[in-house]
Amino acid sequence: MTEIEIGRGKRARRAYSFDDIAVVPSRRTRDPEVVSLNWTIDALTFSIPVIAAPMDSVVSPATAIALGRLGSLGVLDLEGLWTRYEDAEAQLARIRELDDAGATAEMQRIYAEPIKPELIGARLAEIRAAGVPVAAALSPQRTQEHHQAVLDAGVDLFVIRGTTVSAEHVSNSTEPLNLKKFIYELDVPVIVGGAATYTAALHLMRTGAAGVLVGFGGGAASTTRLSLGIQAPMATAVSDVAAARRDYMDESGGRYVHVIADGGLGTSGDIVKAVAMGADAVMLGTALARATDAPGGGWHWGPEAHHPELPRGRRVQVGQLAPLQQLLFGPSSTANGQANLMGALRRSMATTGYSDVKEFQRVDVVVAPYTAR
Repeated sequence: MTEIEIGRGKRARRAYSFDDIAVVPSRRTRDPEVVSLNWTIDALTFSIPVIAAPMDSVVSPATAIALGRLGSLGVLDLEGLWTRYEDAEAQLARIRELDDAGATAEMQRIYAEPIKPELIGARLAEIRAAGVPVAAALSPQRTQEHHQAVLDAGVDLFVIRGTTVSAEHVSNSTEPLNLKKFIYELDVPVIVGGAATYTAALHLMRTGAAGVLVGFGGGAASTTRLSLGIQAPMATAVSDVAAARRDYMDESGGRYVHVIADGGLGTSGDIVKAVAMGADAVMLGTALARATDAPGGGWHWGPEAHHPELPRGRRVQVGQLAPLQQLLFGPSSTANGQANLMGALRRSMATTGYSDVKEFQRVDVVVAPYTAR
C-alpha cells in the first residue's frame, strides 16, 4: 500500500470518501424491474437494504412500524426520549423550538432524565404488536446497565452502536462489556459498531456479531472531526471492513458477517457507492430525517449532540422533503439524490448490469475527486 510522506516524522495512507469515487458502467445493462434489493441477515429478510439509524430525530415507535411495513428496519434508540419520558412528543417539540445558541445546553438538560426500564419494554411491545421486526440500540456503556430489560422485552435484532466500538476496551474504573458473552446470551442477531479499520472490524467479527457498522462520526449532525480530530473517509473504511469480512470467512470456515455503512450517506449516490465498496446494507440518519413524518420535524441530531461532558454533534436543520415512502421509493420531484433512494440504487445496478446487491459489490469504480455534487 502506497504511503504519502506528510513530513519527515510521519507517513500516512491515502483514504477516499464517497465523493472521491464513482461507479463505472459495464458491457451489460438490465431492466430496473428485474433487479432485486432484498437483504437477509440471519433469519430476517427485508425488501430493501436500509436500516434507519437509532436517533430520536429519525426513529420513533411509529416510524419504526412504518419503516417495517415498507420493507426496511427502524432501530429505536433505547437511550433516547422514548425511554426517558412518557410523553416523548412534548420533548421533541421542545427540541425543535430551541434557539441555536442554547440548543446544546438545553438538550443536555432534557437528556439528563434517567432511562426507565419499564418504558423500554413498553416501547418495544408497541412495535411488536404491529407485526414488524423489533430492533433496538444501546451504546456499549448502557448495554451493561440495561441489557436485562432488553432480554426481558425481546428483540428480533439488537444494535450496539457508538462513535467507535472496540472488542478490546481498556478501563481502570469499570468492567468493560464482554461482547462475546453478551452476543451469545442474547441469542438474536447483533450488529456492532462503529468500526473504521480492517483490524477493528475483524476483532468485532470474532465476537459473534452478525453485522459490523462502518463509520466514525461521519454524519451531518456530527462534529467529531472538529472536536476530536478523528475521521474515517467512508469509501476506504467500507472497503477495508469488507476485506476483513472476506478474511474472516476464510478464518471461520465460511461464516458471513454483514457490512453496514453508517455515515456520509446523504444522497442516493452515496448509497450506491457504499454498496459498490462492499456494504451489504446502509444505516441512514440524515437521509430519512428529511421525511415529513420523521419525529425530528425537519431537525436532525444524534446522541453525540447532548453528551453531558463533551458534545460532538449538533442539532441541524435538514428540512422536510417528502413522506418516508416517497423518500425511499419515489417518485422524486428533485434531481439532487435526496428522494427515491431505492429507485436510484435499483437504476444504478441495472445500468451497470447487476441483478442483486451481492453482485453489485463487484462493480468497477474509479477515483474521481473532481466530481461535484
